[in-house]
Amino acid sequence: MELTAMIVAGIAVLLFIFSFFLKDRTKKTEEELEELSMNLYQEMYQLKKRIRILEEEMMVDTKLVVSKTSSMKQRTNISKPINEIILNQVLALHKQGLPLDQIVRLSSLSKEEVQTIIQTRS
Repeated sequence: MELTAMIVAGIAVLLFIFSFFLKDRTKKTEEELEELSMNLYQEMYQLKKRIRILEEEMMVDTKLVVSKTSSMKQRTNISKPINEIILNQVLALHKQGLPLDQIVRLSSLSKEEVQTIIQTRS
């Protein structure tokens, strides 16, 4: 029994000493994990930065588009000829005593156009 205890103790000491010479795999895994997380954080930062830049560009673009469309609407309203049937319809509705807002809804013209038609043709 003493012999087995000594053999087991000797094997334990040898394994303990042998464990110091083995490569520490957990340390390598920890380093890889840390490197991976740093890469992930860098990529996330770069993506957020790109998104912020794109959002700013889109805001600038939408402001330009809105200003261009409003100026184009004003130009088209000035230069767009109105059909004679619609002109007659607006005048007939005005003679019937309908309010201006209702004439605008029925004729699909702007309020300014309806007022101009009524003033020039009445």
